Amino acid sequence: MINAVWLRTFCTLVDVGHFTRTAERLHMTQSGVSQHVRKLEQQLGTELLVRHGKQFALAEAGERLYAEAQSVLLALSNLEQTVGEDPPYQGTVRLMSPGSVGLKLYPELLALQAIHPKLVIDYRFAPNADVENAIVESNVDIGFMTAKSTLVDVECTPVAEESLLLVTPATLETPDWDTLMALGFIDHPDGSHHANLLLGANYSQFQHSNLFPRKGFSNQIALILEPVSLGLGFTVLPAHAVAAFHKPEQIKAHRLANPVSETLFLCTLRRRVLQRRMKTVVDEAKRWL
Repeated sequence: MINAVWLRTFCTLVDVGHFTRTAERLHMTQSGVSQHVRKLEQQLGTELLVRHGKQFALAEAGERLYAEAQSVLLALSNLEQTVGEDPPYQGTVRLMSPGSVGLKLYPELLALQAIHPKLVIDYRFAPNADVENAIVESNVDIGFMTAKSTLVDVECTPVAEESLLLVTPATLETPDWDTLMALGFIDHPDGSHHANLLLGANYSQFQHSNLFPRKGFSNQIALILEPVSLGLGFTVLPAHAVAAFHKPEQIKAHRLANPVSETLFLCTLRRRVLQRRMKTVVDEAKRWL
């Protein structure tokens, strides 16, 4: 039977690509890493690595072992979680989502933590691409995305819809085309995408957000509406981001004739067994969303 510790060392070495960094990650010595790989080769009776000084490449047998080992190690990890102590309100839960969703969920999750202090919420704001990569690399437990992942290892389930809103200074009553053109666009990382979806469905003149004079940009979700509140331009944002703005009296959110929403997906690593504390957070998040 293959030694699971040696197998995990071998797979980590392949992932990291360097003996020294593998030793650091596994809190081992470099010679210990080499010894695990040698013992694994001896047990299997075949060479797994083609060594070139301090560099290496996978031998054919190493490639086959690495491909098969991923599901084996994941199953062992799931087994540990399944049979171990699994309290529903204790331990760390790591989440990641785009900013608008985070503005809605994070305060609610902190309120949950206040009730259950042993439940630790680790929340990161990031764009969709970073969320799915973090899931694949097991750097987060749960992800929320506004687009379905294209990665085979990321499982996505639709859980909610979030409206897109046209947001202008509070003094603007009727957001006709000429007024928007004169006002100018406050851009953000998803600005072009959101504008194309919402404005394209409501203004026959719309072709692309680049047609608007660009009056500003911010990549901080909580600050995008600051220039709008000062009368410097308009933007398009998801509803949760608009609702979280701290000066609502200085902006106006317009619901247009043809509403447009983004689907929000709950995303996890495929085949991963979620621990009870993670299921607790998922259930609460679904309720709030």
